[in-house]
Amino acid sequence: MSLFKVKNKKIVITGATGVLGETITNYLAKEGAQVIIIGRTPSKVEKLVDKIRTAGGNADGYLADVTKEDQVERAATLIRKHFGTIDVLINMAGGNVSEAIVQPNQTIYDLSIEAMRKVMDLNYQGTLIPCKVFLELMLPKGEGNIINISSMAASRPMTRVAGYASAKAAIDNLTKWLSVELCSKHGEFFRVNAIAPGFFLTEQNYSLLKESNGNLTQRGDQIISHTPMKRFGEPEDLLGTLQWLCSDASKFVTGTIIPVDGGFSAYSGV
Repeated sequence: MSLFKVKNKKIVITGATGVLGETITNYLAKEGAQVIIIGRTPSKVEKLVDKIRTAGGNADGYLADVTKEDQVERAATLIRKHFGTIDVLINMAGGNVSEAIVQPNQTIYDLSIEAMRKVMDLNYQGTLIPCKVFLELMLPKGEGNIINISSMAASRPMTRVAGYASAKAAIDNLTKWLSVELCSKHGEFFRVNAIAPGFFLTEQNYSLLKESNGNLTQRGDQIISHTPMKRFGEPEDLLGTLQWLCSDASKFVTGTIIPVDGGFSAYSGV
């Protein structure tokens, strides 16, 4: 349907080589978008670009650590030379740092403040910096679309993940602040929203949610018991919401945090 089309849209994606990011990037390329991949690891970026091109899609890759403003600016300069402007920025880069987790046998006194800084840098600065830098590639068009990645841990803080929950809560606030700021300063055609995934099995959290034999851990069982759909999310579960946000179908939507969580955020546990 044309209302939801993303064909020929120039979409910058940070964190594109992760489990969720790669699924999203491949999908948008298949839908006809020009995907512009930002990553830190040359081999991973090259592999993903080659995969998309081999399948007939349009992809280009650029190297940058999204927590380093100078690196993101260098990538943006190259992208400007090649594409002129962009249509959408998807901030997929993020993650956790093990030392910013308080385990059941620990207390706040065991929490590493340096690790908290790292996880805040990775998630918050790693979103803020691309927003700031790539906005300049949207302004000449008079329109722009930014999609951030939040988490269930942002609105309902969870045990253990002190740093990650705090960082994602900051993403929610930043998303809403930017939505007002960009419309107020640059006009009605600038949008900023976020997707808040529920629990998806990734390399980072697999051992927290499943045992080596495939059975649920205690934490995994708690999550499933509080998820009305009784399963973890699959990367493909994000695609419909993402396409809607990338397309003109959501042109009057800004400042929202959209849960894709199997009902987790709606269930009180009773």
